[in-house]
Amino acid sequence: MISEELKIAIEASVEAGKKIMEIYRTADFGIEFKKDDSPLTIADKNAHETIMTFLSQTEFPVLSEEGKNISYDERKTWNTFWLVDPLDGTKEFIKKNDEFTVNIALIQKNEPIAGVVYVPATHCLYFADENGAFIIGNYQTGTNIGQQAQKLPLNDTRDEFIVVGSRSHMSEETKQYIDGLDHKGKPLKIVSKGSSLKICMVAEGKADCYPRIGPTMEWDTAAGHAIAKYAGKSVLKYPELTNLVYNKENLLNPYFIVQ
Repeated sequence: MISEELKIAIEASVEAGKKIMEIYRTADFGIEFKKDDSPLTIADKNAHETIMTFLSQTEFPVLSEEGKNISYDERKTWNTFWLVDPLDGTKEFIKKNDEFTVNIALIQKNEPIAGVVYVPATHCLYFADENGAFIIGNYQTGTNIGQQAQKLPLNDTRDEFIVVGSRSHMSEETKQYIDGLDHKGKPLKIVSKGSSLKICMVAEGKADCYPRIGPTMEWDTAAGHAIAKYAGKSVLKYPELTNLVYNKENLLNPYFIVQ
């Protein structure tokens, strides 16, 4: 049984995914660049507007990447709020490699307590709350969640120790961390993946570790963090190895490891 809030977040992510795919199939993404030179498309904006329509039905405020100009003085008073990335992996979207997601997390007391990661190009849906983390490989509107959802992690027997890394951002420090890993006597394999799919791969049991020794923002990780957390995995600051927390004054994440 999932909560009403999680149902709304799932519906919001799927509808936002439809808006994203409408743009994905066109020739013109309407690409602009933000102050930090990261790309922004019409799909980001349309997905943001769609998600806001759904989440406004709930009692909780929303902090979204595409509507992030909310002062810390205001949001520091929030006990519970939505943290949203309407289109995570815009670079992957532009490259047309299907590895982009819609991320919606519910944060309470600086920790994720529920999350949805939806992959519009493949209809794969990850969701989690206190009842556990789950995956539906091909979610369609009307899918019976109770019947179709598989609990994470899935059984994945493999001979390799798999480290997942960013397709667009593999730093030298990350390479050094991977070189120093204990891979349990198994051959080491590095898999590149875009967006929050990296965290979901660890939650799913398809990867053993995801080190991110490079910049990310809170909305990049919160939903995936919820999936990993309720799948029994850890998302820890590196090198401190303490829990990643949310709604900081500076929304930039520290380095972290998912394992």
